[in-house]
Amino acid sequence: MSRDGGHRHDVPDERRRAWGEKHEPRYSGVATFMRRPLRGDPDAWTDVDIGIVGVPFDGGVTNRPGARHGPRHLRDQSTLMGMVCHQTGVRPYDLADVADFGDVPIEGVYRLDDAITDIERHYDGIAAAGVLPLSAGGDHSITLPIMRALARAQGQPLGLVHFDAHCDTGPELFGHKHHHGGPFKVAVEDGALDPKRTIQIGIRGPAEPLWAFSYESGMTVIHIEDLYAMGIPAVIERAREVAGDGPTYLSFDVDGLDPVFAPGTGTPEVGGFTTYEAQQMVRGLRGLDIVAGDVVEVSPPFDPSGTTGLTGVQMMFEILCLLAETVERRGRS
Repeated sequence: MSRDGGHRHDVPDERRRAWGEKHEPRYSGVATFMRRPLRGDPDAWTDVDIGIVGVPFDGGVTNRPGARHGPRHLRDQSTLMGMVCHQTGVRPYDLADVADFGDVPIEGVYRLDDAITDIERHYDGIAAAGVLPLSAGGDHSITLPIMRALARAQGQPLGLVHFDAHCDTGPELFGHKHHHGGPFKVAVEDGALDPKRTIQIGIRGPAEPLWAFSYESGMTVIHIEDLYAMGIPAVIERAREVAGDGPTYLSFDVDGLDPVFAPGTGTPEVGGFTTYEAQQMVRGLRGLDIVAGDVVEVSPPFDPSGTTGLTGVQMMFEILCLLAETVERRGRS
């Protein structure tokens, strides 16, 4: 029965194809990622192919905090997402069972190294369940423990397609290696990341002297001026060549975008790529063995308009489509 006492109408076919089975306004109910069912209890992860996970932690930022509020904000914005990518025709929920796994429980909120351990332990459980994770940060330090857990489960280092203004391969800062400017250096040192299968796209800004490790270890770095000189199709082709056939992680830092499109982030750098270009680059990775992805550094307090969150969750949907196609190729759980 509907609230006005009448019978609820059947969901029209065209409405179902566009928006799913939930026949209710998108602003109503409790928000979950992409309006998928909430399965926060690990015992409920059975038969889930892709788990969307919030990681509300920004203890690794070097300047402006706020990304701890990213997962909750992204959940709210994700209710605007539909069922299909109009360009590729991919319908992720037809290809994979997708659920919201809630947020990572982080006991060590005030102890940086302990927080990293908490995150890694949680993703050990996700990997053991055979679930492909799509994560919402949180600052970029969260990617390190996720990669550690997944590389251990895969039995080999991961490749990486990394969209960012910064290489995030910097040295220790103020006595800590666990900060958002250095996760990929530590990941290589830990054996979780293969630098020869790593490409970093959109790099720019005054932090360039910190990124020597990227070049020394053999990572492929595409600065923003190179991106525009090459053109988007060439960048896509290069990313596909570098990632190769092995298991690959896709990490999208919203500060890779120009701040016009993503002002709500901790370390904005002017002169970035556009949202359209970002979509084209991610969609161009179809067919790679993408086994996990994240969108990080959305800091809602710095963007009252919500534009950054909407952009971030759109990129999460683009990554979700890639993960769903990985599930289809591998066979559903």
